[in-house]
Amino acid sequence: MPETLAVVGGGVIGLAVAARASREGWSVRLYDPSIGSGASWVAGGMLAPLSEGWPGEHELLAFGAHSLARWPEFAAALPGPSVFSATGSLTVALDAADAADLKTIAEWVGEQGHDLEILGRAQVREIEPSLAQNIRLGLLAPTELAVDNRALVGALREAAADVEFVPEAVDDLGSLKADQIVLAAGAHSAAVLAGVQVRAVKGEILRLRRRPSASPSPTRTIRGSVHGRAVYLVPRGDGLVVGATQYESGQDTQVTVAGVRDLIADAERLMPSIGEYELHETAAGLRPMSPDGLPLIGRISERVIVASGHGRNGILLTPITADAVSALLAGDTLPEAKAADPARFEPAPLEKVRNK
Repeated sequence: MPETLAVVGGGVIGLAVAARASREGWSVRLYDPSIGSGASWVAGGMLAPLSEGWPGEHELLAFGAHSLARWPEFAAALPGPSVFSATGSLTVALDAADAADLKTIAEWVGEQGHDLEILGRAQVREIEPSLAQNIRLGLLAPTELAVDNRALVGALREAAADVEFVPEAVDDLGSLKADQIVLAAGAHSAAVLAGVQVRAVKGEILRLRRRPSASPSPTRTIRGSVHGRAVYLVPRGDGLVVGATQYESGQDTQVTVAGVRDLIADAERLMPSIGEYELHETAAGLRPMSPDGLPLIGRISERVIVASGHGRNGILLTPITADAVSALLAGDTLPEAKAADPARFEPAPLEKVRNK
């Protein structure tokens, strides 16, 4: 008889873990009342750890870069069409302070062995002519990618064809009859298991469709800052995803007028012609945030592994998380995932779980 595994949570992390374990011979049940409907369904799908780097954040940069490097092989193994929606990202600066920040990022990330390129105003307009003429500077990350998050959810469900899906919520891990358990419930993880240091942070996004008369979408992911608010435009086959707001608002997933207003206004500062697009959808999800920005991936008892707290980077970190959990299930560890060990927060309530 194969060993049994219960995966709690059906976002991209839970689906990837379940599909991988099933392929490796585990008998897997995945528990979620609504597969792929949470943060994974609302995500922008940016794979951009390099252009988000900042001096001193070595572990965040390294962890994200390790997962980005895994993405081509990870995606190639998925069934169906490619899930990639863009290659390359361009972060732009509208003022002198943001331009200085881009130069700082380029220098520091370059010192860590990653290639980023500073572009002047004319170069930005040359490669992305739909962007605003008053952009001062650009930071090009040619190896960063973007994924169609909803296509990814579908591909992972297909990859998990041998997994038994149980459409139920789990509020007590002790009730599960399985040899091993992986808690991958995202922003709901702390409600399932006390002591897991993950909190919910609300994010709103817009999905825009390009109308026939509208200007072409950028070919790369476009990121920038307007009035101190981060905004991004991520290409999709039929338009753009625009995101994202950020609120500490508990379990609230309602889209607000203020959030939509700010996203549209900020997006227009980067791409003035965006007003010609159709506002097709507004949505909000709950990011599972950890105290230090790194996820929690590790064993917290002989039977329980946590894989949560991925924050804004759940899509990016899916391949390395699947690799790390696979190693843990095999009685090993993944060296590249050491920084995500939940033991870094000890002494914490998790110690009580570990000693059970």
